[in-house]
Amino acid sequence: MSVARIVSALQFCPEGCVFRPPAPGVRDPAPSLQSRLFNVLLRQLPYKRQLASAEAVRAHVQKLALEPVTFEPRGLGRGVEATLTKMGGWPVYYTAPSSGHEGCNFVMFLHGGGYINEIVPAHWRFVGQMTRKAGVVCVVPIYPLAPRSTAKDVVPATGELLRMLLEDAGQAKVTVVGNSAGAGLALAACQWLRDRGHRQPNRLVLISPGADASVSRPEQIEIAARDPIQDIPGIVEAGRLYAGELDIGHPFVSPLNGAFRFLAPMTIFSGTRDLLYPDSVDLAARARAAGVSVELYLWRDQPHNYALMPTPEGRRARAMIFGAVA
Repeated sequence: MSVARIVSALQFCPEGCVFRPPAPGVRDPAPSLQSRLFNVLLRQLPYKRQLASAEAVRAHVQKLALEPVTFEPRGLGRGVEATLTKMGGWPVYYTAPSSGHEGCNFVMFLHGGGYINEIVPAHWRFVGQMTRKAGVVCVVPIYPLAPRSTAKDVVPATGELLRMLLEDAGQAKVTVVGNSAGAGLALAACQWLRDRGHRQPNRLVLISPGADASVSRPEQIEIAARDPIQDIPGIVEAGRLYAGELDIGHPFVSPLNGAFRFLAPMTIFSGTRDLLYPDSVDLAARARAAGVSVELYLWRDQPHNYALMPTPEGRRARAMIFGAVA
């Protein structure tokens, strides 16, 4: 696999599928050769360096302020139509199968990027595949980024967009899919909905969720050394910028600290080379304890956001996601 293809595939946040615990006598499958090579090659890319320090994150944010990145759809592929509208002052894209969308279910997709990076081609490719293969209408809010906008405003606005989608969808199924920071935003928005007495979506699909911006577990120091694309200082700084005037532990910023009762059923994907994976395990446990149905897929030696990557594990995870949202 060429470095050019890797760079193209990984233009999502610099920040994996999960087997259920194996039954007695069943061996946890080893990662594929492609996946192992991918982990090696990921370390040659600049993502981990960009998260190595708070200073590196601030420099990256300053550069983006001077040279904004386009959010327009790139890479949706054939058979998908995109329409741009505005809701609540935000650009919002609707993607639908070119063959028509009558009777389609809906997906709200919330992209990753540590709340400081714009949606990128890898996200749009995923949206295009989901639209085409699952036959759904995808709703993609282009939410404003930190530090210009912070969790105090972004979470309620996202929750309100989701409330309107649920109202407009009628009897159609609505699934919220988010990766990384977008998964954290999805969870926080659903907690916001619940707290205001609104209905929940039919399911939450959380890919490598960023659920605790403090990244304060002792074991995460060791995991960070194995994570090929993330590092703790940069994630904490991005979380601080997104928190704004809120504490970094506020549920809007770290929804792992919120309540889980009466939330939608969850499907969570993570991997053991993702320094955030302990939060996914804790998230699943807390949600189950509150009576929420949870499927946790924790796959060995898979990195952050592997479900979007061009590996056998990534393709298998995407097939599971497309089946869940169809």
